[in-house]
Amino acid sequence: MSSATTVSVKILDKEYQVACPPEEVDALTASARYLDQQMHVIRDTGKVFGLDRIAVMAALNIANEFLANRHSVNSVQSEVDERITRLDKKITQALSEHKQLDL
Repeated sequence: MSSATTVSVKILDKEYQVACPPEEVDALTASARYLDQQMHVIRDTGKVFGLDRIAVMAALNIANEFLANRHSVNSVQSEVDERITRLDKKITQALSEHKQLDL
Protein backbone atom coordinates (compact mmCIF):
# COMPACT_ATOMS: atom_id res chain seq x y z
CA MET A 1 0.00 0.00 0.00
CA SER A 2 1.39 3.40 -0.95
CA SER A 3 1.63 6.22 1.55
CA ALA A 4 -0.44 9.37 1.28
CA THR A 5 0.85 12.44 -0.46
CA THR A 6 -0.14 15.93 0.63
CA VAL A 7 -1.42 18.02 -2.25
CA SER A 8 -2.04 21.75 -2.13
CA VAL A 9 -5.18 22.85 -3.99
CA LYS A 10 -6.64 26.30 -4.35
CA ILE A 11 -10.40 26.65 -4.28
CA LEU A 12 -12.04 30.07 -4.51
CA ASP A 13 -8.78 31.81 -3.68
CA LYS A 14 -8.20 29.75 -0.55
CA GLU A 15 -5.49 27.11 -0.28
CA TYR A 16 -6.22 23.65 1.16
CA GLN A 17 -3.86 20.79 1.97
CA VAL A 18 -5.36 17.43 1.07
CA ALA A 19 -3.86 13.98 1.59
CA CYS A 20 -4.37 11.33 -1.07
CA PRO A 21 -2.57 8.31 -2.52
CA PRO A 22 0.11 9.29 -5.08
CA GLU A 23 -1.77 7.58 -7.92
CA GLU A 24 -4.80 9.83 -7.28
CA VAL A 25 -2.98 13.20 -7.29
CA ASP A 26 -3.95 14.02 -10.89
CA ALA A 27 -7.60 13.17 -10.27
CA LEU A 28 -7.63 15.21 -7.07
CA THR A 29 -6.12 18.27 -8.71
CA ALA A 30 -8.52 18.01 -11.66
CA SER A 31 -11.45 17.71 -9.25
CA ALA A 32 -10.27 20.71 -7.26
CA ARG A 33 -9.85 22.72 -10.46
CA TYR A 34 -13.38 21.81 -11.57
CA LEU A 35 -14.83 22.70 -8.16
CA ASP A 36 -12.94 25.99 -8.19
CA GLN A 37 -14.36 26.84 -11.64
CA GLN A 38 -17.89 25.99 -10.54
CA MET A 39 -17.61 28.06 -7.38
CA HIS A 40 -16.22 31.03 -9.34
CA VAL A 41 -19.17 30.87 -11.73
CA ILE A 42 -21.62 30.89 -8.80
CA ARG A 43 -19.81 33.68 -6.99
CA ASP A 44 -19.55 35.78 -10.14
CA THR A 45 -23.33 35.72 -10.63
CA GLY A 46 -23.55 37.88 -7.52
CA LYS A 47 -26.68 36.06 -6.36
CA VAL A 48 -25.05 33.83 -3.72
CA PHE A 49 -22.95 35.21 -0.88
CA GLY A 50 -20.74 33.40 1.60
CA LEU A 51 -18.25 30.65 1.01
CA ASP A 52 -20.44 28.00 2.63
CA ARG A 53 -23.46 28.86 0.47
CA ILE A 54 -21.36 28.98 -2.69
CA ALA A 55 -19.88 25.57 -1.79
CA VAL A 56 -23.33 24.07 -1.19
CA MET A 57 -24.65 25.44 -4.50
CA ALA A 58 -21.61 24.09 -6.33
CA ALA A 59 -22.05 20.71 -4.63
CA LEU A 60 -25.72 20.61 -5.64
CA ASN A 61 -24.88 21.51 -9.24
CA ILE A 62 -22.13 18.90 -9.42
CA ALA A 63 -24.37 16.24 -7.83
CA ASN A 64 -27.07 17.07 -10.38
CA GLU A 65 -24.56 16.72 -13.24
CA PHE A 66 -23.36 13.42 -11.81
CA LEU A 67 -26.86 11.99 -11.49
CA ALA A 68 -27.82 13.13 -14.98
CA ASN A 69 -24.68 11.55 -16.43
CA ARG A 70 -25.26 8.36 -14.48
CA HIS A 71 -28.81 8.20 -15.83
CA SER A 72 -27.48 8.68 -19.39
CA VAL A 73 -24.88 5.95 -18.90
CA ASN A 74 -27.51 3.57 -17.51
CA SER A 75 -29.78 4.31 -20.46
CA VAL A 76 -26.99 3.64 -22.97
CA GLN A 77 -26.02 0.47 -21.09
CA SER A 78 -29.62 -0.73 -21.27
CA GLU A 79 -29.67 -0.13 -25.04
CA VAL A 80 -26.37 -1.98 -25.45
CA ASP A 81 -27.66 -4.91 -23.38
CA GLU A 82 -30.81 -5.13 -25.53
CA ARG A 83 -28.78 -5.06 -28.74
CA ILE A 84 -26.44 -7.76 -27.47
CA THR A 85 -29.45 -9.92 -26.56
CA ARG A 86 -30.90 -9.49 -30.08
CA LEU A 87 -27.54 -10.28 -31.69
CA ASP A 88 -27.12 -13.34 -29.45
CA LYS A 89 -30.52 -14.63 -30.57
CA LYS A 90 -29.62 -14.10 -34.24
CA ILE A 91 -26.28 -15.87 -33.81
CA THR A 92 -27.89 -18.76 -31.95
CA GLN A 93 -30.53 -19.09 -34.66
CA ALA A 94 -27.91 -18.96 -37.45
CA LEU A 95 -25.77 -21.61 -35.72
CA SER A 96 -28.83 -23.80 -35.22
CA GLU A 97 -29.76 -23.52 -38.90
CA HIS A 98 -26.17 -24.20 -39.94
CA LYS A 99 -26.06 -27.26 -37.71
CA GLN A 100 -29.28 -28.59 -39.27
CA LEU A 101 -27.77 -28.18 -42.76
CA ASP A 102 -24.75 -30.25 -41.72
CA LEU A 103 -26.96 -33.16 -40.67
